[in-house]
Amino acid sequence: MSNAVIDKPPVAGAPSPASLAHRRMPRWAPFAIAMGSIAAGVGIGIGAGWHSKVQWGLISALLFVLGSYVITSSVEGKRQAKDRVATSLVWVCFILAIVPLVSLSWVTIARGAKVLDSAFLSHSMAGLGSTDLGGGVYHAIIGTLEQVGIATLIAAPIGLFTAIYLVEYGRGKLAKAVTFFVDVMTGIPSIVAGLFILSTWVLTFQMGFSGFAGALALAILMMPIVVRSTEEMLKLVPNELREASLALGVPKWRTILKVVLPTAIGGITTGVMLAVARIAGETAPVLLLVFGNVFINNDPFNGAQSSLPLYVYEQYKLGTEQSFDRAWAAALVLIAFVMILNLVARGIARWKAPKTGR
Repeated sequence: MSNAVIDKPPVAGAPSPASLAHRRMPRWAPFAIAMGSIAAGVGIGIGAGWHSKVQWGLISALLFVLGSYVITSSVEGKRQAKDRVATSLVWVCFILAIVPLVSLSWVTIARGAKVLDSAFLSHSMAGLGSTDLGGGVYHAIIGTLEQVGIATLIAAPIGLFTAIYLVEYGRGKLAKAVTFFVDVMTGIPSIVAGLFILSTWVLTFQMGFSGFAGALALAILMMPIVVRSTEEMLKLVPNELREASLALGVPKWRTILKVVLPTAIGGITTGVMLAVARIAGETAPVLLLVFGNVFINNDPFNGAQSSLPLYVYEQYKLGTEQSFDRAWAAALVLIAFVMILNLVARGIARWKAPKTGR
């Protein structure tokens, strides 16, 4: 039998290999389109007499999307152009989201760095007027740490046990009612929580203004966030782990304690830290219940205290150049505090993440 290869003539109407090859835009094309759109947007804005850079940016974003579609459609076809438009819209939305964050961080650092030093962090506002130089935020840092710490000690265990009940035990009308009230509490304005504690703890029980009263209101705001985040983390634990533990004769409470919680501890810790970051910037409950204090008060259960959000509000309300600088510096300290909490949460999540062997 011959091994010769017989060349077959091409079938009539079949696409040739050359026709299957599509033209592709170079990798630098999106960057070039973006630069051209920015230049055109700035030119149109200047020509129209618009001095707002926001308007220039919106025009540039619109030109970038349109330019991506037109150029891609002419080179690669309409089908690929639609994909390119979707990608361009994603990039535009990302930039629109990141620009305010970068702008806020830049302004806060630029304005707050003027007076932020070791003396600012280690002194209070005792004996200083609104136009006096100096002063510090030490008393507000103490108040924030104590109030947020007490709120976490109250809200974290309650939220954790509530989430365990809803995921592991909750059935029937009671579980539905608890879920409903957790959803309602998630949308409660902070001023409502402050008014509730004011009417009960301060006015009804005559306990007076204190850091603990503010911590109670912050705990109310923190609880539903802890419940929801913990509930979602517990649901992510595979049921096979529970079933394997129960099949070995381990009681359910011990299965939750030794299997479910260690598996989800990273996500639970992250959720708690995010809830702490959420309440650390609340001003309304602190304004109503903590009442503010220019002196250092280390006792959260007796007398008025201060906090970082309340300090920013009080200094900005004074309306002087010195108070504005102190307000921006305190805002920078508050941002740093929240950032440290997030970094700690990520570190704990990695440390406590389940280890998988090779």
